[in-house]
Amino acid sequence: MMTPQLYLFFKGDCLEAMTLYAKTLGGTIEGVFLNKDAAPEDRMPGGDDLVMNLAMRLGDTLMMASDNSEEMYERPQGFRVQIETPSADAFERIFAALAEGATDIPVPPGETPWAECFAMFTDRFGTPWMLNFTGARG
Repeated sequence: MMTPQLYLFFKGDCLEAMTLYAKTLGGTIEGVFLNKDAAPEDRMPGGDDLVMNLAMRLGDTLMMASDNSEEMYERPQGFRVQIETPSADAFERIFAALAEGATDIPVPPGETPWAECFAMFTDRFGTPWMLNFTGARG
């Protein structure tokens, strides 16, 4: 069986973003490979502290990420990282942490026909999120 994995790209703030995600979501960063760790001929354009590859374990999921150069970076579109929270309190805590400085909140936290709490937003790092707590509706 194949298991899909997320691979997120950032514009120079990968380590900051993924550290926040690990702290907020209860994940563990398992490895970070920086630009300065690569042979000179294999480095990407940019500084030594850019992340070439990062792995974060979140439950059964492995989330991977890296920085991109200005020339290669593309703003994410056409998807959202969806998180099902275990409680309304967890929903509120996660939303507060991830939506701080959000660039877009098209669906602010609220009740929907399928969930007690639901929100859609794009965080300050450019990652598009959907948070969901189904509660009694799940």
